[in-house]
Amino acid sequence: MSQQDDSELVARLKAGDQTAYAQLVNDHAARIYRLALRMMGNETDAEDVLQETFLSAFKSIDSFEERASLSTWLYRIATNAALMRLRRKEPELVSVEEPVERDDGDLLPRQFFDFCCLPEEDFLRAEARAEMLRAIDELPATLRSVFILRDVEGLSTEETAAALDLSISAVKSRLMRARLKLRERLATYFSQGPVIPETRQ
Repeated sequence: MSQQDDSELVARLKAGDQTAYAQLVNDHAARIYRLALRMMGNETDAEDVLQETFLSAFKSIDSFEERASLSTWLYRIATNAALMRLRRKEPELVSVEEPVERDDGDLLPRQFFDFCCLPEEDFLRAEARAEMLRAIDELPATLRSVFILRDVEGLSTEETAAALDLSISAVKSRLMRARLKLRERLATYFSQGPVIPETRQ
C-alpha cells in the first residue's frame, strides 16, 4: 500500500468509516496473524493477539500521527501485545549458553559449524525446516521479535526499529545476538546430521 493510500485509509478510519475498518483488517490481518503465530507459537494465542491488535488500533487511531507507515504501526501494536502475553506466561531466563562476549564487545557463539555451504536439499528437508522453527521459538522474546520482523518478514532495520520502538543500534545488536543464537543452536543439528527413521523390512 502506498503512502497516499495509507493516508486516505487513515483519514477514513478517523472519520469513523466502517468500510475502512473492514479494509484495514482485510489488508493486514494475514501478516499480523503470521507475526503473532511466530511470536506465540500456537494458534489460540495468535488469534488473541490478532484481535487485540485491531481492537487497540481502532481505539487509538485518532492518536496515529503517520510518522511510520500503517503496517509498521500495526506491527508495533501486535509485537507489544505478544510480548505482554509472553511476559505473563513466564519470566525470561538467562541462558547459561549465552554467546561469549569479547573484550571489544562483539559476541561469539560457543560453538561454530560452517553450514553456509551445505547442499541446498539439507535446508529444504522438512526436518531441517522444523528444527529452524524450533530454534526460533527458543529465542528470548525480545530477540525473537527483532529476528522475525527483520529476517522473516523482511522489514528494513529502520522499519523494525520503528515497529518495536527501538533505536537502530538496539535492533542491530539484538539481531546479531539472535542470529548467533540460531547459528549455535543449529550447529549441533547440522554437525550431527538429521535423524533418519529406520525403515521396516
